[in-house]
Amino acid sequence: MRAKLLIFASAIGMLGWGAVLPYQYAYAADTRGWGALVAAGASSLFSIGALVAAPIAGRLADRFNPVLVAVVAQLIGAAGVGALAFVDSPGLFLAGMLVFGLGLAGAVPAKQVLALQWSTSDDRRKVFAYKFTGESLGMAAGAFLAGQIVDLGRPDGLDVGFAMAAAGFVLSSAIIALAGRGAVVPSEFAVAAVADGRPVTGSVGAIEAATGAIAAVDVRAAKRDRSVVRAILRTPALRWTAIVTVTLALGFYAQFESGLPAYGLTVLGVDASAIGIAAAVNCIVIVALQVLVVKLTAKRSAPSLLMVVGMIWVVSWLALSAAQFAPGIATALFVTTYGVFAIGETIYSPVLNPLTAQLAPKGMVGQTLGTIGALQTAFSAAGPLVAGVLLGAGLADVFLGMHLAVSVIAVFAAWRVKRAMEAMPVPAASERVDPPTAPVPLH
Repeated sequence: MRAKLLIFASAIGMLGWGAVLPYQYAYAADTRGWGALVAAGASSLFSIGALVAAPIAGRLADRFNPVLVAVVAQLIGAAGVGALAFVDSPGLFLAGMLVFGLGLAGAVPAKQVLALQWSTSDDRRKVFAYKFTGESLGMAAGAFLAGQIVDLGRPDGLDVGFAMAAAGFVLSSAIIALAGRGAVVPSEFAVAAVADGRPVTGSVGAIEAATGAIAAVDVRAAKRDRSVVRAILRTPALRWTAIVTVTLALGFYAQFESGLPAYGLTVLGVDASAIGIAAAVNCIVIVALQVLVVKLTAKRSAPSLLMVVGMIWVVSWLALSAAQFAPGIATALFVTTYGVFAIGETIYSPVLNPLTAQLAPKGMVGQTLGTIGALQTAFSAAGPLVAGVLLGAGLADVFLGMHLAVSVIAVFAAWRVKRAMEAMPVPAASERVDPPTAPVPLH
């Protein structure tokens, strides 16, 4: 039940993304007359906020109750985006967008840790899959509802979007707080460790890299190596997982909202309405196939599935490239490709975060999720800029070739993850941690 409430809360929390981000550029640049520089700066500051918040919030989620971290982060986001309805200067608008990004991204690693804690090894992929589907629906619902009532011809025309985003954060926080009442950390995640003859109540859950089993660890031991970045760099499987994350993000997510639509409009000559249809097809395919894909892939290894995702990205970019030479069916190919990308998303979403958590150093699950999430955000934020430069200069072939190459690198990196995990030694039974059967309360 807690996992279901978390999925519902995650969906509601993403209303603000759909209600504000698709419209904020035109609102800042044209409606308020602040110009393209401020509008672009708002998008960049939103991404910077996300980049800063994710690893910090991940660290906090490892050391404190992740319910509290998620709730506080979202309430901060609600304050930031809600305040945008009352600002009348570009400086305050930029500050509000920064806080909006901080709040939205700050809750992500905490909710990922909760998804791990509130699920079992048997249904973990399913929980992450439903969570992703719910978030996709939340974004789509926010964009659709805002699209019906937002009026960019008036200075207060986006206030309803800001209010929707703030309300979504507050309601999501209330649901997570409700779900977390009386929750306990399962025995596989927490144990009363003993140090110097005294119990240590600060133990948190981590997942053994070699076995995939969640083990209890002592936070004091984890503190001896605080640098999650160093840990990622020196762990081959985790290092290649970070590369897979970045390349798969660059290969699609970085271009979903701007690069691909720009390519369709300026190079393929598709009608503007086709962009909306393509986005709708993407969402429909995810919703329709997610449960089926989870069942079909339940017994497959995560690295092998990520290799499949990279191959789907390659096929998609080849189809987009071919569309240039078939103007009669260019629109159909463009829309269909969004659906093909969605098939890859249904595989990617339930696999990546559990894999990252599995490989995370002991006591640093939240930090690792947050840091790799921040890497994904940083590179995704650069995607629209790259697309704008290349397509604006008429270098569509370079744009296509670059993303095709990035997708091939993703396939190679996933293969390296597979090889690295196969080379990991399996710990002897005497070296494994056997957690007690009694759960330890959250505190």
